[in-house]
Amino acid sequence: MTNDETGRRERRPGPGWPTAARGQAVGLLGGSFDPAHDGHAHITREAMKRFGLDRVWWLMSPGNPLKSEGPAPLDRRMAQARSVMDHPFVHVTALEARLGTRYTADTLDALRQAYPGVRFVWLMGADNLTSFHLWDKWQWIIETVPVGVLARPGLRLPARASVAARRFAAGRVPARLSRSLPWRTPPAWCFVNVPMVDLSSSDIRAQGRWGR
Repeated sequence: MTNDETGRRERRPGPGWPTAARGQAVGLLGGSFDPAHDGHAHITREAMKRFGLDRVWWLMSPGNPLKSEGPAPLDRRMAQARSVMDHPFVHVTALEARLGTRYTADTLDALRQAYPGVRFVWLMGADNLTSFHLWDKWQWIIETVPVGVLARPGLRLPARASVAARRFAAGRVPARLSRSLPWRTPPAWCFVNVPMVDLSSSDIRAQGRWGR
């Protein structure tokens, strides 16, 4: 990282960072992954197919600002995620820890600086769309990068009626054109229905299958 004439820190990829070339479409799936499970892997594969992505990067959060209780240690979550998601074009990362960012908007700003010319797409489940308006700088996010939303059990209708969906209704891309999403000018978002895998990290923790 260096300083430009404006005093803003310039981001550059460091050793061990994922690679992406100009013009590639890269999906970003953020979360605590506490723990990662087959549902995460499932929506990742579906996102690659439905949105025409070249790669997907999992952004393992050091901690979720919307949750009061911290997750399991980062190295343990990373190991679990890599055991679940085995794909040559999916990269499990700790980029937010390296960047020192806690909020999605700050992470996106840093990645766009570090990877000029890469077409980033923010990925989320339909449950996150329902609370998206609570995120820091949520309107800036959807005005800056395309957003791909993947349906999860029981949340199709609430997601479509969410604050974010109504605020940016004009930017919704029809599901039949989902593969064009990375090349759309924001605000652009697309809601797609995918085959369901009804798993959640909270249920796994509640069942005692992921002790902290």
